[in-house]
Amino acid sequence: MLEIGGIKAIDLAKKYGTPLCVYDENRLRGRLKEFKDNFRCDEFDTDVIYASKAFNCKAMIRLIDEYDCCLDVVSGGELYTAVKAGYDCSKVFFHGNNKTPAEIQMALQNGVGTIVVDNAMEADELIRQISGTDYKVNVYLRINPGIEAHTHKYIVTAHVDSKFGFSLLDEEEIIETVQKLNQTEGITVEGLHAHIGSQIFDQQAFVEEIRKMFAFASKLKEVYGIDVCGINLGGGFAALYTDEDKPIPVPQVCETILSTCREENEKAGGFIKRILIEPGRSIVAEAGYNLYTIGYIKKTPNKLYAFADGGMADNIRPALYQAKYDAVIAGKEDQPAYADYTIAGKCCESGDILIQSIALPEVKTGDILAMKTTGAYGYSMASHYNKLPLPAVVFAKDGEDREVIARESYDHLISLEK
Repeated sequence: MLEIGGIKAIDLAKKYGTPLCVYDENRLRGRLKEFKDNFRCDEFDTDVIYASKAFNCKAMIRLIDEYDCCLDVVSGGELYTAVKAGYDCSKVFFHGNNKTPAEIQMALQNGVGTIVVDNAMEADELIRQISGTDYKVNVYLRINPGIEAHTHKYIVTAHVDSKFGFSLLDEEEIIETVQKLNQTEGITVEGLHAHIGSQIFDQQAFVEEIRKMFAFASKLKEVYGIDVCGINLGGGFAALYTDEDKPIPVPQVCETILSTCREENEKAGGFIKRILIEPGRSIVAEAGYNLYTIGYIKKTPNKLYAFADGGMADNIRPALYQAKYDAVIAGKEDQPAYADYTIAGKCCESGDILIQSIALPEVKTGDILAMKTTGAYGYSMASHYNKLPLPAVVFAKDGEDREVIARESYDHLISLEK
């Protein structure tokens, strides 16, 4: 019988209701420790930056802090959550392609340590806001290295026409921007940042990214006299959703990244001192489960539907990315398959299908469906479509559970309405 953190999934569903997001806290801790233990070497200062867009709440940020990880935020809301969690904002990296003036001001006021500048206009806004003040901030310039990782087109982030970052084809704009930033008191351009996509299974993509980034950093130094000491390689580390997925083991991908960085740095003369990565999905995805109560069963000429009491409002990834998931019926794990079911959500969209086809034992009304590897980009992308309240989120560990986000009430759902 499926247990999460030492507690039966059925019991968690009974206690908290469904739909319910549950995290195995020991799996979160284990993955954080795995990255921290493996992403280190004598040649560089190394940092693991948790990409909080994957799952952001105060409890998660406190866990990140406990393992001495830095934090990636992409909005005022994510930053505000970090502040309220008591996180040291000097370890925050503020990303985003369209930071508002208010968000930049909020970052400066809260002592954010690093802003990842995405484009020339953002650089001008940062210069405007910091000029004449006592604020100090490090800057990484987001570079689009033109590497297309083999992943879904919506989550490839480094092709030539990407909305993110300065294209390497726009070298003149990059040089002008770095020079303006470096001439502004309070701003230190520490390094370069790149992110080539998500759910990457081929480590050669990271190797190519590293080679391009080191080559460009060398060119900045040798041709333009611009010194940077850090390279942030972003994230993209894959998670195991179904048997089709073959994620690169954390020790292996960390060793590949660090050994390639050592080789490239030696060629360049050893001027890069700091290497950073930004895992998000790979930290939280496999620790998460979504629990649903099955409602009605429906047979059509070509499909056998089992309807869940959630759907695209709490996990839009299947509809948005055609993401695939595995699942079990809690308490029936050892029973033989009865039929192939289509797991459909309750939202009024034909595309609200959580799983297109999965072999399961006979599914009945009231059964608890446990969908696996839902810890990343499920709750954080949840919506109020069809006026569905957000589910509760629970951490389970060593037979004990704690609610870290309460289930949204109908009163809270309309609390901002006039």
